[in-house]
Amino acid sequence: MPAATPPSPDVRALFDTYAATFASHDVDAIVALHSPGTQFWLHNGEQPIHGRSAVRDTFAAMFAQWPEMGFDIYRVIIGDRHWVLDWALTAVLTDPDGNRRPIRFDCLDVVTLDDNGLVERKDTFIDLPQAQTALTAAATAGSRGHS
Repeated sequence: MPAATPPSPDVRALFDTYAATFASHDVDAIVALHSPGTQFWLHNGEQPIHGRSAVRDTFAAMFAQWPEMGFDIYRVIIGDRHWVLDWALTAVLTDPDGNRRPIRFDCLDVVTLDDNGLVERKDTFIDLPQAQTALTAAATAGSRGHS
């Protein structure tokens, strides 16, 4: 008798749940959607991190640093056990003078799921030149006109 194939997860529903949870900044709810051995790799020159605890700590630090972080979705490509998300990170930063500066830069996520429909790997690619330009502009905008 052939081995039973596990049912395919409803990837679109899982994506919708993940996106809503990420938008809420609820790190415990986000991590609950990851497998115990999950890997998150922010492709910014650093190495990937492994495990729910490390992912939780990373996302908590990110939301603490950028409390008004959000995202705009350009498109989502759904596969059998993965999704590709083309999106823009949005945030509002406060410069040294207390002025609020919006930033925005493009990103791409490739997310794969395990047999239980949990995130086993999340790779985030950032348009680094665009991000550096946005962050530099936000940091220097408040210093213009000061002597």
